[in-house]
Parts: sequence; C-alpha cells; structure tokens
Amino acid sequence: MHNFEVKSSELLLDSPIIAVRRDEVVMPGGEVASREIVEHFGAVAIFAWDGEQVPLVRQWRQCVQKRLWELPAGILDVADEDPLECARRELQEEAGLAASDWSLVVDLVSSPGFCEEAIRVYLATGLTEIERPEPEHEEADMELRWFSLDEAVEMVLSGEVENGIAIAAIMTAAHLLRTSRPGRSVAEPFALRPNSLPRRRKAAGLRADMKRI
Repeated sequence: MHNFEVKSSELLLDSPIIAVRRDEVVMPGGEVASREIVEHFGAVAIFAWDGEQVPLVRQWRQCVQKRLWELPAGILDVADEDPLECARRELQEEAGLAASDWSLVVDLVSSPGFCEEAIRVYLATGLTEIERPEPEHEEADMELRWFSLDEAVEMVLSGEVENGIAIAAIMTAAHLLRTSRPGRSVAEPFALRPNSLPRRRKAAGLRADMKRI
C-alpha cells in the first residue's frame, strides 16, 4: 500500500471552531498534490432512550438555512476532556436529562473527503430529569420533542431527518434496541478523535475552552 507522505503543511485559516490547512501529499507515482483539510475538535451526540421514546432537538443551522431535527450534541472543545463527560454535559444542557447507563452506538466521520470532524454517538438510558441551564445563541430557539422509535426511523426514511449524524445514530440505535444487542463499551478508545486543532490550541495555552482564540 502507498504511503501518503505529507511533504509540507500551511495553515490557511484559524477561527474559533475550525481551522483550514493545506497539505502537500505524495500521491502514487510520486506526484505531489494539494489537499485542503478542515480541522475540527470532534463532537459527541446522544441517543437518549427512556424505554419508549427518544428526544430530538430541532435547531437552526446557518449553513443550510433551515432548522434540522438532530440529537442532543456538542463539540469536544475542552482540552483532553473525556468524551463521555462532554456527552453528560450536553444531554443536560440541551435536553435537561441525566442518564445512569451509557454505551456506544457508533463512531463516524462526517465528511472524510475534506474534514477531520469525527463524532462519537452514545446510547443513554436510565434517564432522569434535571435542571437545564439557560440556553444561549441557537439553543435559545431550540425545540425539544420526544418520538417513539418507529416515529424516529420513519422521520429518517421520509427525509424529515436530514442531519447525517442523526440518521446514522437513529438507524444504528434502532437496530441495537430491536435486536437487544448491547452497545460497545464507553471505555473503547475514540481513535477517530481529531487532534490537529486541539494540539495547536493547547500549545497556545487554551484549555477550558479551546474556541476562545
């Protein structure tokens, strides 16, 4: 197999939640080609299940100029934070829930052709309601609704759910729940977790919130 050696890299953009770099990569045959890469912190998403229903959030997404049905989710923007701790926090912030039991649904790369973003999706059960912090920005306009498993799957199949993370999570979680197959262990290393952007931000002294550049 060919070794895609990186001859050089250039940082083109450095903004709060992403950066863009250009890698010069050796292709099969020896030609050097440019590849632009969007760097990202990585993220978590949560399929919360009370035994009958799953909560979905409907949130404005500026990129596509519409509100999308999604899972509660958040960016891994705290340096070296355990993804599970991030998931616990996001479940509280976006759904006002805590969970006693956690397992892995799926790890996925959202756009591997140009972006490092990888997402770890958890299955959260044993739910209890807890206080939700005051929402900010888009979350202040967020709608939260509960759906049965059949309803959530039908929303995917009908095209009502368009977020790729939510589609992968709903369909995978539905299979796990319907077949009584356990999710993977939360102790499994998150091998896909991006490190380019976090490494550079940590080197600049950012820890508690690496977005604050």
